Amino acid sequence: MAPGSPPPDDRRIRCAWATSDPLYEAYHDEEWGVPLHDERALFELLCLEGAQAGLAWITILRKREGYRKAFHGFEIERVAAMSDAELEERMSDPGIVRNRLKVFATRKNARAFLEVQAERGSFDAYLWGWVDGTPLRDARVKAGGQIPATTPLAEAISKDLKKRGFTFVGPTIVYAYMQSTGVVNDHVPECFRSAELT
Repeated sequence: MAPGSPPPDDRRIRCAWATSDPLYEAYHDEEWGVPLHDERALFELLCLEGAQAGLAWITILRKREGYRKAFHGFEIERVAAMSDAELEERMSDPGIVRNRLKVFATRKNARAFLEVQAERGSFDAYLWGWVDGTPLRDARVKAGGQIPATTPLAEAISKDLKKRGFTFVGPTIVYAYMQSTGVVNDHVPECFRSAELT
């Protein structure tokens, strides 16, 4: 057993959504809600959250490696420089969701991401500036898993991102992004990760 690995009879309490699939469980235990400050990783999650619009998150998790291959490991400059022909080629890739608007949004969002970096020094500074660098804990998260779909802050960030040229950044997607990047800790109180990330 690797250091830090849970015991084989792991009975830790998790958020309810994380118990239906081993991939969900791993994502929940290792990534979801962990404060993220890496530019490439922030861009990747922004793209993946947008790709998830209208779909189940598990669909995107299962295609995550396909997205990494299709979009140059989410190297922002390389994605921003992708040609229309390259994006059209991705439309035949079964490793990703082949929705034309979402595929082309990846390049558009890379370009907008670079503009934010140029203006603010980093996308990290932009994102975490909304919460003064400190993860939020939503008081509406109750035992049993009643997590909100959006918040007034997510709506404000969504509006600002759209103004900056981003697409697939509606309030619900932005709130999911805030959760995944640790800007907000929405682990339910009884979840073992809740205390670890507080």
